[in-house]
Amino acid sequence: MRAQLQKFTEFASQLLPHETTYLLSIQQFADADRLRILQQVDQNCQVIDAASDFDISIDKRKYNHLQNWIRHALDTVDVDVHFEWLNLMEQKIMTDSISLDEENELLGRIKNYQHPIFYFKKFYELAEHYRQFLLIRIRYTDYQLVHGFLIQHEAAYQNARAIYEKLHEATRDIVGQYSGEKRESIHWEEVLTGIFYNQSIDGLNRYLALVRLIFISFNYGRFEILREKFDYLDGQFAQGRYYSKRLLLNYYNNRLLFHSHFREYERAVYFGYLSIRSKNHDYIHYVNNLCAVLLRLERYGEALELMKKTSVDVKDTGNMHSRVGFASFYLQAMNKNQLFKHAENYGDAFLKAFDKEVLKYRWHLFFSFYLQVLLNRENYTKLHAVARKFKLLEKDRGHLSKANYLPTIPICMDIASYKEGLLDRKALLAKLTEFYAIYSKDQGRNDAIQILFKSLQPVVPEVINYVPGLRI
Repeated sequence: MRAQLQKFTEFASQLLPHETTYLLSIQQFADADRLRILQQVDQNCQVIDAASDFDISIDKRKYNHLQNWIRHALDTVDVDVHFEWLNLMEQKIMTDSISLDEENELLGRIKNYQHPIFYFKKFYELAEHYRQFLLIRIRYTDYQLVHGFLIQHEAAYQNARAIYEKLHEATRDIVGQYSGEKRESIHWEEVLTGIFYNQSIDGLNRYLALVRLIFISFNYGRFEILREKFDYLDGQFAQGRYYSKRLLLNYYNNRLLFHSHFREYERAVYFGYLSIRSKNHDYIHYVNNLCAVLLRLERYGEALELMKKTSVDVKDTGNMHSRVGFASFYLQAMNKNQLFKHAENYGDAFLKAFDKEVLKYRWHLFFSFYLQVLLNRENYTKLHAVARKFKLLEKDRGHLSKANYLPTIPICMDIASYKEGLLDRKALLAKLTEFYAIYSKDQGRNDAIQILFKSLQPVVPEVINYVPGLRI
């Protein structure tokens, strides 16, 4: 394949379904080849790892033209591109370096403004800076235009600020509860829903409201509150509204979580792969969520290979929540591929380097997988030593109220005690039976407890096989 087509193929491979749906809706190509290429780009980006080759008989200049057109069309509606422009204009105004062409563009946007835009609050504040810039230079005509805009939209701006502060207030309760604090957040659901559906509010506040609703769904295991909102946002993205690649990738990741909750795992994997089609600040987080679903589907080799490829990127992230999450799922991927020694060595090294970070972020996830590795390595004494050092049982009791809690840590410790002769078979069976009875009745955790017992079955088949009602 020609080098130029390789370049275009790489470019097209990073496009997302909502991007190409929007592009098809606005194209007005008279040239049949360009339209056919765009249609193929759309078909390719809708599938995972099944793209067809582009026609090399078509003039390569048409591929160049189409690539440039796609970039321009997406940049035109990209809210993050607009945000970068807002920041650049603010810098130039504040440093008296704005050019005449840039001023004309800014004045044109103020004159033709249609409320609301995504970053309305930022745009309003830019206009405030520009008003002062104009007044001190005695440019009364332009000043009156900008001043009129600010007066007209002052109430909307004050409302946007108030909503932003209200979102911060809600976030303290929502994230606090998610992090294990004794807080409640369900009372924010109605307020946030109202913000999300209010079309007179700027897009940033509306999207932030949705993100917080997603956290609430985690806090209470109530993902059903998201279905209608995701369908609504899906339609907005397809029309080029509230668009940026960053927001689309985040949306796909949230769809993965949504479908996972409803056990629609293949659908979740599809959205998971879309969420990592391009790399951004949250790439590791998205990989973690995808690998969690792949492990649930017992696609162990696929999960391990993806994490191996991603391990290079992990070293460059400063997000320790994502990094601890990655280490946890990497442990489980190696464990499921029976690479027990590698998993133990990796877990030891990570814990030695980042023990404080593990305890601060996602400790329950990390130790749940790490203790399973130690069981498979038959390092029962070491398992107990780790549990004592980090006070895992005490911390686990404080974790009981979490909506997705599983008793993985106490179960691993009980099995280790049994293997060391500190607990007899009858006592272990009684404990496992009690745990299973409690968590198998919970619809949201029934699958998870089944998977946990299945993963531990090879370690103590003589006990787990006799847990009443267990289906392995």
